[in-house]
Amino acid sequence: MATAPTVAVFRPDDDRIDDAVSLLESLGADPVPDPMLAVKPTGHTPRTDADYVVLTSKTGAELVADAGWDPGEQTVCAIGPATADALEDVGYAVDFIPEEYTSSGLVSDLEADVDGARIEVARSDHGSPILLEGLEDAGAYVHETILYRLVRPEGSGSSAELAATGDLEAACFTSSLTVEHFLEAADARGERDAALAGLEKAVVGVIGDPTAETARSLGVEVDLVASEATFDALARETIDALAED
Repeated sequence: MATAPTVAVFRPDDDRIDDAVSLLESLGADPVPDPMLAVKPTGHTPRTDADYVVLTSKTGAELVADAGWDPGEQTVCAIGPATADALEDVGYAVDFIPEEYTSSGLVSDLEADVDGARIEVARSDHGSPILLEGLEDAGAYVHETILYRLVRPEGSGSSAELAATGDLEAACFTSSLTVEHFLEAADARGERDAALAGLEKAVVGVIGDPTAETARSLGVEVDLVASEATFDALARETIDALAED
């Protein structure tokens, strides 16, 4: 009987990492949960005087709900179904989800309608500039509120150790920051070069072209970009790629 492949997953240390582990196990993998993102709330809330408000994550949805934020008459936009579900779970109505679950997808869907509009973007401190620049280029007046900062958790890096010893068969990176923090964790252990060599032998899957570009710029060879910006698609396609190896 074949041994289940070891697959690193870097989701935040909450129900997202639990769900990711369960999904990978159901696909026949041996998950290596190694959270690379910890949330530090800023205490700020989105403005309420815009025409549109954009939220980009489940974390953001939960933080604004905890703060009692009221979007008023703003058009509430969510990048992707996971963010939309999180907003609806905490009592907000979602008015718009882009066809492509990315910053560029949102810009593409809204750019014809936002000339002169006021848009509030509420997200982490590591959001893609594509969203702000794209909406501004479309003629919108854009304001960004940083809801939380993303830091590398203490003790992260078990997956980097496995990569360094050649015992990691795949890795699922969900953002540029997870790639950067993975390599920081490897650096902290004095194993960056060995971890990079280990990833070269593994299947590396990512969400989004920006993540792929970051990874390649840091020396990580990317094998696949998920067909849609969800962890479900990333996990399934990474496991499929492993089976083809």
